[in-house]
Amino acid sequence: MKKVVLGIDIGGTNTVFGCIDEEGKCLLTGNIPTQKHEDINNYLDELFDNVNSILDKSKEKLEIIGVGIGAPNASYYSGTIENAANLRWKGSIPLVDLVKKRIDVPVSITNDANAAAMGEKVFGAAKKMNNFMVITLGTGLGSGIIVNGDLLYGHDGFAGEVGHMIVRKSGRECGCGRKGCLETYVSATGVKRTVYKLLARHLGDSELRDIPFSKLTAKMVAEAAGRGDLVAKETFSYTAKMLGEVLANVVAVTSPEAIFLFGGLTKAGDILFDPVRETLEKELLSIYRNKIKVLPSGIKDNAAVLGAAALIWNKN
Repeated sequence: MKKVVLGIDIGGTNTVFGCIDEEGKCLLTGNIPTQKHEDINNYLDELFDNVNSILDKSKEKLEIIGVGIGAPNASYYSGTIENAANLRWKGSIPLVDLVKKRIDVPVSITNDANAAAMGEKVFGAAKKMNNFMVITLGTGLGSGIIVNGDLLYGHDGFAGEVGHMIVRKSGRECGCGRKGCLETYVSATGVKRTVYKLLARHLGDSELRDIPFSKLTAKMVAEAAGRGDLVAKETFSYTAKMLGEVLANVVAVTSPEAIFLFGGLTKAGDILFDPVRETLEKELLSIYRNKIKVLPSGIKDNAAVLGAAALIWNKN
């Protein structure tokens, strides 16, 4: 019987799961809607009904030896999800304890960006690195920081929130309740907000001008920038510059060997990576210059599930 870890990624819309072997191969996968059930127990019942159904149909016999979970506002230490803004279950949810009632194996949980960092270390491009960070650029901005081979959790399990460093005093409103957080500028949502700020400032032609905010995507902006649209190009220049400046400050605290950028926004490619690298190098303290690589993630498929599973495989 082949040993696998059940990796679970709890997203705001869908929950994706997979059985991951020690080599990082995803042998079975499935998904369920996250927000269907108001009661967390009903949600977990549906999740494990799906997991068991897929295991029963598998031609290869698999033994689940652990469960790794990536979820928003998850604490590795307490095993809880704490007041996640984009989940319908409020308060403190003792998810690890609830999962252990359904399967008697080791269970670990952390936030999705920390899971991405551990996935990069166990299965990705950071296998030989002990000091690096992963910046996840999606709807928001997440960060997972590895120091001396271990995830940086802090005393309560919530350390490393680079996306909630304030970069503009009294700036854009953030979902966390504060103003001026980095993720309000450097994220898919932040890119959209920047486009409309620039469109209001400029009177020139732009292929983005007639697209409603609800229809606009960061992918559209990246493609327009690639075609030379001035507003789109300025948007990515502004976004990348701000990210590079903040990363230079984080480097001064953590001194990583590499910074991996991960998520949908990275599909913009060099339009994003080149100005991030240029700004980072310019803003770094001199002792850190020419030492830090800015790289795309080495994990392409099932990244979130692999990262969650890596929480368990890293212990074995």
